[in-house]
Parts: sequence; C-alpha cells; structure tokens
Amino acid sequence: MSEENVVEVGRITHFFSKISVAVIELKAPLAVGDKIAIKGPTTDFEQIVDSMQIEHKNVQRAEPGQSIGLKVAQRVREKDIVYKKI
Repeated sequence: MSEENVVEVGRITHFFSKISVAVIELKAPLAVGDKIAIKGPTTDFEQIVDSMQIEHKNVQRAEPGQSIGLKVAQRVREKDIVYKKI
C-alpha cells in the first residue's frame, strides 16, 4: 500500500465481535462503495463499504465527526486506523 493513494478516514473506537460490526469515528467523509483498508498492529485487510449505519439507520454517506457502524470482513481492534483508497 503506497501512501499517495490512501487517506486516513478514521479510527476504530469499538468492535462488536458477535455481529462483526466496527464503530468508526470519522475524520474524513466516507460513502457506500468506497474501498477501505483497515490497519493496526495485528490487523491488515481491505474491503468495500457495503453499508453503514448512524444511530441504527442506513446511510449512503457520512461526514467527519460522525461515528458510524460498519460491517467488517475480519476482526478489528480499537485504535486500528481506517484508510480510504483514492
């Protein structure tokens, strides 16, 4: 992953392992269809944003400062960093 084609969009603040949903505090906009990479000391994978929720309501786009719930493909940990591929 080279630095020029990714931008940090947020950090994981919580992970619900039973339903495989991560809570992400956003620093940059994120939309359904975006390709993201989640990286941390023991985490490293990429996925497409299929759906995300704010307060249990599906949204197509979220803005900086919002916290979203995102279904993730693998286990993530608090403080893992979420990058968007551009």
